[in-house]
Amino acid sequence: MKLLRYGPIGFEKPGVLDADGIIRDLSGITSDIDGRFLAGDGLAQLKAADITRLPAVDAGVRLGACVANIGKFVCIGLNYADHAAESNMPIPEEPVVFSKWLSAVVGPNDDVRIPRGAEKTDWEVELGVVIGKTASYIDEEQALEHVAGYCVINDVSERAYQIERGGTWDKGKGCDTFGPTGPWLVTRDEVPDPHKLRLWLEVDGKRYQDGSTETMIFSVPSIIAYLSRFMTLHPGDVISTGTPPGVGMGQKPHPVYLRAGQTMRLGVEGLGVQQQRVVSA
Repeated sequence: MKLLRYGPIGFEKPGVLDADGIIRDLSGITSDIDGRFLAGDGLAQLKAADITRLPAVDAGVRLGACVANIGKFVCIGLNYADHAAESNMPIPEEPVVFSKWLSAVVGPNDDVRIPRGAEKTDWEVELGVVIGKTASYIDEEQALEHVAGYCVINDVSERAYQIERGGTWDKGKGCDTFGPTGPWLVTRDEVPDPHKLRLWLEVDGKRYQDGSTETMIFSVPSIIAYLSRFMTLHPGDVISTGTPPGVGMGQKPHPVYLRAGQTMRLGVEGLGVQQQRVVSA
């Protein structure tokens, strides 16, 4: 199933994409696509329903982030060896962990705002993992049982804030609008192997990133098990698993960064496509 949220900012409703690409309203089944729905019997109830009988939604409606009320937005850095190389950083021996502030979360096609004073705003297409079952001190063999589904994430980054301003990476990763999420939460049963998915990203039609989750350093199960040693993962939490090479910071002979007026378009195989206009804050 492809779950989604649609409508004006702050007033999104739950929906599902049917086999014909029509958005169906889920308000009669759940109040939202959130941790409570994912952890309960909501998915089972939805699978048993005839979604073609649910009300259809206008095709041009705005899409919100595919998960509501995210508790934690946890990210993994340098999780592709070739991306670490282009960043002039060593391959990590353990996952590099940072967070995005929840004010970074926006819909998949909402504007991305370059912060005031920013100098080096960059892009990163990533596979997102949505937790569906509480995970604490779990083994890798159990990890995928705790996944509700997957989504596309653009881990937008202000490199000057991330690398040159001291402290942790978080200040360059969690700026407002720096976490477009969606368009859909694709349930785990529709993604047989999350490590065989193509990822790509374009800016103004130029392809910069074109990679595969096959080249991840740390797999999805290992990331979930690792994080569960340091924090309890709750239903509705989102994990962004790293980006393949081709980010702006790694372009040769000179880095290339985002400017107001540009358009990013990105996707992950089977999980949908995002498109964001870049604007000044």
